[in-house]
Amino acid sequence: MIDSDKDLGKLVAIHGIAPAFLQRAVFIVILSFIFFLAMMFVYYIRQSIAYFLLASAFLVLYLVTLFSFVMQRRSVVMVHENGLSFKNRSALWNEIESVKDCTINIRDEKPIVLPRTINKIDNLLASITQHIA
Repeated sequence: MIDSDKDLGKLVAIHGIAPAFLQRAVFIVILSFIFFLAMMFVYYIRQSIAYFLLASAFLVLYLVTLFSFVMQRRSVVMVHENGLSFKNRSALWNEIESVKDCTINIRDEKPIVLPRTINKIDNLLASITQHIA
């Protein structure tokens, strides 16, 4: 949950994951599942343990990628009138000391590190810098 003691004001913008990164993840998920099914079919035909191991490897790749895809979709930066929030962290504009690369340094707290996969990250960082200036 977002810190409830901070009044961030109205929601101004939401920056989620860039579509290109989502598309890559979906492509890998679909491709690994197709290879899993193909290897299971070949295992059914040829009865070789090598095909079963390949199918198992593609299944593990499929599950890990799917889990990562679901977890990455939660990475959303919400910009409000008085501050911003990311995952379960929030900061008012007057609490932010500086922005360098994708790291937002907050006074008396751990910095917020934004992933580079955020949509329009350059615009977001420029907006944050403009608000704290």
